[in-house]
Amino acid sequence: MDIPVTVATWNVNSLRSRLDHVLRFLDAHAPDVLCLQEIKCAADALPEEPFRERGYHIAAACQKTYNGVAIVSPFPMTDVREGFADGEPDPQARLIAATVRGIRVLNAYVPNGAEVGSDKYAYKLEWMARLADALRRHHDPYRPTLLCGDFNVAPDDRDVHDPKAWAGKVLCSAPEREGVAGWRGWGLTDAFRHLHPDAPGFSWWDYRAGAYEGDRGLRIDHIWVTRPLAACLADCRVERAPREWDKPSDHAPVVATFGGVAFDPENP
Repeated sequence: MDIPVTVATWNVNSLRSRLDHVLRFLDAHAPDVLCLQEIKCAADALPEEPFRERGYHIAAACQKTYNGVAIVSPFPMTDVREGFADGEPDPQARLIAATVRGIRVLNAYVPNGAEVGSDKYAYKLEWMARLADALRRHHDPYRPTLLCGDFNVAPDDRDVHDPKAWAGKVLCSAPEREGVAGWRGWGLTDAFRHLHPDAPGFSWWDYRAGAYEGDRGLRIDHIWVTRPLAACLADCRVERAPREWDKPSDHAPVVATFGGVAFDPENP
């Protein structure tokens, strides 16, 4: 059976602080899959009931105060996994995967990196390399697979409001860009760039100095897909409205719609 599917990703910068925003977004857009990053709550504080009341399931990798990722869907989620499945623990809750309607969804909150050359930057590059290895070991580029989230990387200068000012800095440095290029090389297509080769598509604006009002942003939130999903990609856009709500996240949601995804109704 072929059906349209809508997937959204959003760094909400605290789920509990912006629960009303998330529910408002769900009510307005009703995505089939919503991936959230930086939910910043322990498992016992995850606000599951408001999602259940609306008919949504939620699966989350939680961490008190920091990090945390979640997948929300009105459809059953199977084979839910946290982390890289490489036998090595990750002290930060930044990756969760699940299968929804035949699509393998990976939701990633890539480390920020703080400053080029710092220990946090080294951890970021190591984390990105582990994700590349996980793609190679556990996933198939010829099956419907979707990697989304806050990548904390602007892949090239089209994704930066002032490339000269950001040149060589964290989020835009060459090693970070090489890291995401490795994911692309495995078999992923940048959904937004596939449809909009030249549009800025900024998804993050600093809270300070009127960055949003001046549209001084970066495109660091992404939906990347394998060939079967790229072939039926109908739309990919940044929903800027939530960035204008009261006390917003500094990120805006990115939404992709696929015109007809084949799935088995006996095994959704």
